[in-house]
Amino acid sequence: MTQYYSPTAIQGGLDEYKGEWKVAQISHLLKRTMFGSSPDDIAYFQKKTVSQTIDELLITPANPEPPLNFYDTADYKDPQGIKFGETWVNAIYGDGTVNSKRRASYKYWWVMQMANQKRSIHEKMVLFWHNHFATEVNDVDDARFLYIHNTVLRKYALGNFKDFVRQITLDPAMLRYLNGRLNTKNAPDENYGRELQELFTVGKGSGSKYTEDDVKAAARVLTGFNINNDRMVYNFTINNHDTTDKKFSAFYNNTVIKGGTTQAGAEKELDDMLTMIFSVDEVSKFICRKFYQFFIYYDITPAVEKDIIEPLAKIFRDNKYEIKPVISALLKSQHFFDANVYGAMIKSPLDLVVGTLREFNVAFPSAKDFVQEYYNLFGEMMRQGQIMQQDIGDPPNVAGWPAYYQSPMFYEIWVNSDTYPKRNQYTDTFINTGFTKNTRKIQIDVVAFAKKMPTPNDPNKLISDSLDILYKIPVSSELVQQVKKDILLSGQSTDYYWTELWDAMISKPNDTNTLNMVTTRLRSLYKYLLALPEYQLG
Repeated sequence: MTQYYSPTAIQGGLDEYKGEWKVAQISHLLKRTMFGSSPDDIAYFQKKTVSQTIDELLITPANPEPPLNFYDTADYKDPQGIKFGETWVNAIYGDGTVNSKRRASYKYWWVMQMANQKRSIHEKMVLFWHNHFATEVNDVDDARFLYIHNTVLRKYALGNFKDFVRQITLDPAMLRYLNGRLNTKNAPDENYGRELQELFTVGKGSGSKYTEDDVKAAARVLTGFNINNDRMVYNFTINNHDTTDKKFSAFYNNTVIKGGTTQAGAEKELDDMLTMIFSVDEVSKFICRKFYQFFIYYDITPAVEKDIIEPLAKIFRDNKYEIKPVISALLKSQHFFDANVYGAMIKSPLDLVVGTLREFNVAFPSAKDFVQEYYNLFGEMMRQGQIMQQDIGDPPNVAGWPAYYQSPMFYEIWVNSDTYPKRNQYTDTFINTGFTKNTRKIQIDVVAFAKKMPTPNDPNKLISDSLDILYKIPVSSELVQQVKKDILLSGQSTDYYWTELWDAMISKPNDTNTLNMVTTRLRSLYKYLLALPEYQLG
């Protein structure tokens, strides 16, 4: 496809941003760090400084309540006796049928967390790490392991990266996904040992000089670890562990890791290997490049490498691989707030799906009173992302979604002749009829959204204020005037037509005829705006 937007060279370094703090800047920050930029969130952060806002966004919220049994019906009951509305995360595995239902519960629950997120970057970071430490629901299979894996992503999303890698290495879902549980001294499996270096820590850049022998040595370090399915934790079998010494290449300073003969010895081998890997500067550079491409732009020029990546990597190393100081420095930088960054990304499907329902403050049925409908409606949101090629919990492979790494297209991969119409169908449906499960419906309330604008009875300001929230790049004044005339004014020549109509609706709230006229025009307006390419940019 033709590229939507190509920014000129992004200016500014890591010096703290001291510029304007208006809707444009706040909306940019929120679209990158949350899902969408709602009018309420923008108004909230307008009362704070840039630094206060980012500090608040970097606060890790409390863990959410776990996913529930929403799947019991008159014809089906959870065979382990987990009651409707109670959590299954500590139950025994059961059978394939109930596990499949629990996996659906898990995926719907995850989208629910995105939609109900606090004013925090946390959900975006969980998605970032899900793409980085990619696993697939169908391959892991056990819904309980998937949930435990998710709790690890949440715990370390803004924590210590080295500790994070250790936890992921021994995580039951990862031990299953990359065959760590099958890695024994008599049949070494190099899968995780390879991805640990290639995808998780050192990367594949020009500075990554690890060797095939390093992959083999890493696999030998990790022999003997498996899964205790009943306790849902990692297990260790000493007879399956390679107790000999492991020598690594010159890239790792020819390090020799002494073989251990006990579980404690094997875990020390793991710790020594991670210390060895993290002593290589390329780890910090590789992860900072991924942060940059996720939060700013995909093109890492030589200037960006020198002025942004290398200083960020030093912050990472100086802070002993704590994630939060790096993200804070990046988000507070002049570089992040350079105007050329605004709208330079194509929204991921999840950004579009969740961002739209959050920006329009879509009301869901009560989670307490309508558990099944609540879950199923979020299941529909999950499926909308799925048909646009981002199925939460199921990236296509261990490398994650290609749009986050595949050169030269990167984000452009999200939009093509198949997915772009589906994006428009999603927003059109949300505005026109909404999505219904059983007797419960979710729908964009266009009148409620318009009421959030400062001066909704002025058609010019209504459109411009809406665009400030929904778009990140400007559109022509000719387009705005044409939209105003054709939609809000119904072809009339004077702005008073809309002003009088809106004011009449406000003064006579029980006048359904006037309400319907306003609603019809607003639906047409927002359908049109959300269908334009500009809405796909964030």
